[in-house]
Amino acid sequence: MFRTDRRGFLQLVSGLALFGCGMGFVVRGANGQGPWTVFHEGFADHTPLSIGGATMVTGVVLLVVVIAMRVRIGLGTVLNVVIIGPSTDLTLWLLDEPGSAVTRVALTVAAPAVVGLGSALYLGVHVGPGPRDGVMTGLAARGLSIRTARFSIEAFAFVGGVLLGGTIGWGTAWWLIAIGPAVQTMLPWFDLRPTTNGTARR
Repeated sequence: MFRTDRRGFLQLVSGLALFGCGMGFVVRGANGQGPWTVFHEGFADHTPLSIGGATMVTGVVLLVVVIAMRVRIGLGTVLNVVIIGPSTDLTLWLLDEPGSAVTRVALTVAAPAVVGLGSALYLGVHVGPGPRDGVMTGLAARGLSIRTARFSIEAFAFVGGVLLGGTIGWGTAWWLIAIGPAVQTMLPWFDLRPTTNGTARR
């Protein structure tokens, strides 16, 4: 397993915290949730589960899929569960829903870029993806680009959420369009995978 140093650990934790922050942004933007939140809401509406419970159950199912795809899991997978949720809650606690429509639009537009940056930071350390990113990297290893793989899983969540009755808006469509290019563009910037001479790739 790829081992990380202090810098890698800080990059990992920072990335996961930013991921959660971006999730809080899209909620406070109030112009439509990201596709996975739409799915979790629709799932919860048809079961005794809360949205949080639906999120956990979905994560477990996706983790099984990730393991079946032989994607390596590790510290990043565990910290994904530990950090992203509290980071989202902290962002929501610190940031009230803005009264200004312009501010809400800005938060909605910025959210996929913030989550994309967070994803690139933590995936670049190579110590295990979260369940959803694990499916993305597993599909990429089978020939899809990161952009196409991310779009595919977000589209699956979007369609499933709509069929289950989850709430959508223009922000949902924006998230679906923007998240794949955001991750693909920024991932090479933070890749700490060693090169042949043993130094970290930049």
